[in-house]
Amino acid sequence: MRGRSIRLSAARRLVGDLMRFSIGIPRVTVQRQMRIGPLADARNACDAKPSWTALFLKGYGLLALEVVELRRAYVKLPWPRLYEYPESVASVAHEREYGGERIVLLGSIKTPERKSIEQLDVLLREARSRPVMDIKQFRRALKFAKFPAPLRWIGMWFGLNLGRQRPRFFGTFQLSVYSGLGAESLNPLTPLTTLLNYGPIGPDGSVAVRILYDHRVMDGANVARALERFEAILNNEIANEVKAMSSGNLVSKVALGESSK
Repeated sequence: MRGRSIRLSAARRLVGDLMRFSIGIPRVTVQRQMRIGPLADARNACDAKPSWTALFLKGYGLLALEVVELRRAYVKLPWPRLYEYPESVASVAHEREYGGERIVLLGSIKTPERKSIEQLDVLLREARSRPVMDIKQFRRALKFAKFPAPLRWIGMWFGLNLGRQRPRFFGTFQLSVYSGLGAESLNPLTPLTTLLNYGPIGPDGSVAVRILYDHRVMDGANVARALERFEAILNNEIANEVKAMSSGNLVSKVALGESSK
């Protein structure tokens, strides 16, 4: 059957390169069915609801402060070893429209655990709405994709295996979700130590949350305990911050109303 040949775009080459380095990692998935009703209630009480992505991102950053394995990476230079980072750098997958096709680009957010939920929401909105080539990380990635394949592969290999430089180019963990589309990915791939993924969130706050992890860095029991702690963080620290946001908005409205009298 005669078809047509379609040239690989820069974005498709990037995805192919990431898969090339992801397939060889001994990756395992641990899932927990969570109930995050307290967080859902706090979020529903806000006039301007923060995105679930921002909430999970902040929560995972706080979790990584406690669970040091989430801040470690298996690197091969100058010899195979684990490298531990003092803080997290999140790599977030964004779907964008560019060059007439829908593409996925990775944007990084440094120290999500130190940023407010509102700050994270602003950063996420900018990555999803600003012109693609106005965002330095996206522009750099698409420029890199134009290099010949051998140069790209060599560059990525060094970037993933030089411990100190790895977070700068790739981050320490990845977040990738489709829950806003009513779907979930059961086996996403990443070259990073962990990938956080969750499904659609029910009206009662029930949600399947999974961590895909590099078995060279940690074991399943560690991840299972981390997911239990993650649920507690979402329902306590994150829910409390969301409540404070709602209270702050209420105070501002009251003050504005009094000043207008």
